[in-house]
Amino acid sequence: MEFSSKLIEKAVNEMSQLPGIGKRTALRLVLHLLKQPKEQTTFLSQALLNMREDIKFCENCYNISDEKICEICINSSRNQRTICVVEDIRDVMAIENTGQYKGIYHVLGGKISPIEGVGPGQLNITALTEKVKLGKVDEIIFALSSTMEGDTTNFYIYKQISDSKIIISTIARGISVGDELEYADEVTLGRSILHRVPFEKTFKNN
Repeated sequence: MEFSSKLIEKAVNEMSQLPGIGKRTALRLVLHLLKQPKEQTTFLSQALLNMREDIKFCENCYNISDEKICEICINSSRNQRTICVVEDIRDVMAIENTGQYKGIYHVLGGKISPIEGVGPGQLNITALTEKVKLGKVDEIIFALSSTMEGDTTNFYIYKQISDSKIIISTIARGISVGDELEYADEVTLGRSILHRVPFEKTFKNN
C-alpha cells in the first residue's frame, strides 16, 4: 500500500496493530479522523492516554476498575461469598450483560497453557485459593471457556480447593465445547450460569 504522506502511513501502521484491523480498515479510520474537527482527535487520544495512565485492577478480584476496589466488589447487594472464576475482563462483561449473576468475580488473567508457556504461577490462582482457606467463600463457579486449557485450569484449581467444604460448580454446557464466553449470546450464557452443575460431575462422567 503506497502512501503520499509519511504521517498518514505511520498512523495507519499504528492503527492496524489493533485486533481485527487490517491496513485498509486502518486507512479508512485514519482518513475519517482527518476529516473531523481537530478537537475530536484530541479527545480520542486523551481518552486513550488517560485510560493507560489511570486504569487500575481491583485488589480483590483483578477486574479493571477506576478505583482500588471495583464497583462489583464494593456493591453491598452482591453475594460476596459466591465467586465466579473467569479468564479475563471480557468474560466479566459478558456475564454481567446477562443480568443473571449476583455474586462477585475472580479474574485469573489467562488459562494454564504449557504450549504457550503459561503456568499456574503466572495466573491469579493463589489469591483465589487463599480466599477459600480463609473461609471467605461458600461457592466457586468455574466459568472458563470449554477448551482443553480451560478444563485443565478448572481441574488444577479444583485440586487446590477440593478439601474445603464449599460448593464447587461449573456453568452448564449450554456453551459449545471450544467456544469462548465472550462470543456466547446473553440468553445462553445466562441460562448456563443459572443451571450450573457440580464440578465433579464434569469429569467423573467422562
